[in-house]
Amino acid sequence: MKQLAVLFCVMATVSCAGPDSSTRPEARPGTGQPEISADGTIDRSALENRQGGFWKSLRPVFRSPKAGREQREKQKRLAAGAVCGDIAIQGETIGDVAGRISGCGVDDAVRVSSVSGVTLSRKSTMDCGTARALRSWIDNSAKPSLSSKGGGLRQIKVAAHYACRRRNNSKTGKISEHGKGRAIDISAFRMADGSEITVLRGWNARGSRKALRRMHAGACGPFGTVLGPKANRFHLDHFHFDTARYRSGSYCR
Repeated sequence: MKQLAVLFCVMATVSCAGPDSSTRPEARPGTGQPEISADGTIDRSALENRQGGFWKSLRPVFRSPKAGREQREKQKRLAAGAVCGDIAIQGETIGDVAGRISGCGVDDAVRVSSVSGVTLSRKSTMDCGTARALRSWIDNSAKPSLSSKGGGLRQIKVAAHYACRRRNNSKTGKISEHGKGRAIDISAFRMADGSEITVLRGWNARGSRKALRRMHAGACGPFGTVLGPKANRFHLDHFHFDTARYRSGSYCR
């Protein structure tokens, strides 16, 4: 507290007589505005008027005990719900998932409910590599691309996540990346004001086409495969992202 009192004295250019109660800031000459409130505490609004942004920069010092407790409790809740060692990825660890057909299944699976404050419309099962790729895409592409739309991105509508099946739901052929917990399909984006942008209707719409194309392109890198409306008839209404890797780099269409 003694150091804080000295800081007030030096930065607020007030009179300080020593370590006792006389170190309280005096009223600013000629203003008639006291810098000590009726209960003997510092009038922070007056100090901010005198020193501008400096006092605003000290707001964490002045945080009320209640606000501090609420922040600590929030961090505890987030830490308790974190998966993949990342507090931004919220959900639950479910362990190994066995597949009903050969080639399916997920090792060390997680069920994700939200990423970087953006909720998923349904809890989605995947491996941690896919969860981390999803976070990278949301932070660096999805949220920035939609920042000017309806108050910003709040929810992603998940069309598909883990499912033990073959590609394009065929009866024969290779196992889909969905069957390995390495894929997620996204069909729409809900904003803070409740408005929604769908891939099907928004891909060519004037108000959303640029944002959707930016998000599609931004997924190339975090994900190994990125498919959208231009890929084929199976992806007209959603984005398909998976973390399969190729020697030639990401495959994006």
